[in-house]
Amino acid sequence: MTLTTPLPTAWAHLPNAKHIDRILSSLETNPEKWAAAWSGYARSLSAAWDAARYAIRGTARDIVWEEAHGCTWEAAIRGTAENKALDEASGAILALIAWDDCAHMLDLAEATLSELRAAGNHPAILLSTAASVLKETK
Repeated sequence: MTLTTPLPTAWAHLPNAKHIDRILSSLETNPEKWAAAWSGYARSLSAAWDAARYAIRGTARDIVWEEAHGCTWEAAIRGTAENKALDEASGAILALIAWDDCAHMLDLAEATLSELRAAGNHPAILLSTAASVLKETK
């Protein structure tokens, strides 16, 4: 028996599923772009990660995050991505799982994302590198 369609992912039911898939694909095919675009907002990233993890803790999305994070590792390994690239892609995927209304940030101009980051917007902080890489590799 041959499957004609791929099996659904753990996040297929989420509103941001196609964006999660785009990030995984991009990490695998363009690992060097992810490493080069590394944001390095160390303090801001830590707070944003904590906020996203808190938003999904104890929910079904926590299980989705575990599955997606594993797939991020697999994509990184296949694409020979560096740890910082893996961290950036993982953060973007975490944001897309935690906040259904943040995918539009992937299309925002860098100046707008910069303002949102400066204001402490957690999704913007986690999605900035993804926005940069996905725009560059369209």
